[in-house]
Amino acid sequence: MSEIVNLEIVVPNQTRYLRLVGSIAEQVAKQLEVANCDRDDLAYHLNLVLTEAMVNAIQYGVDKGGKDTVRISLSVENKDLWVRVYDHGQGFDLSAVPTTAVDHLDERGRGIFFIRSLMDSVEYHKTDSGNVLEMRKCLA
Repeated sequence: MSEIVNLEIVVPNQTRYLRLVGSIAEQVAKQLEVANCDRDDLAYHLNLVLTEAMVNAIQYGVDKGGKDTVRISLSVENKDLWVRVYDHGQGFDLSAVPTTAVDHLDERGRGIFFIRSLMDSVEYHKTDSGNVLEMRKCLA
C-alpha cells in the first residue's frame, strides 16, 4: 500500500459535529485500498468508533482552562489506519474499563467495548498537550 493519508480535524467540543466528523471518516475509509475487509464495513466501523471516541472526549475531555475543542487525526501509515482523538480533560485508565461482553456492561463503557471490538489495537495516554485515544486498524 503506497497511499499516504494524513487528515487533521479540529471541532468545537459539541455533539452537533459528530455526524460531520463521522461522515468525513466514512468517506476517507471508502477511498482506501483494503485487503482484509469490505470498504463499506470499514467506513461504518470507522464512523462508529470515531463517534464513540468523540462522545467520550466531549463528555469527559473538557479542562477548566477553557480549551473547548476536540482534535481528530486520521492517517494511514504503512498498512495501518490510525485514528487519534485528542482531548484536554483529566483522562482515564483504559485498563480499568471492563472487557466483558456488551450485555454485562453498564451504560458507561459500551463505547470503549465497541472500539476495542472493531479496532486492532486501542491505547490511551497523556501527552504534553492533553490526552490521546489512539486506535489502529490493519488494512492488509
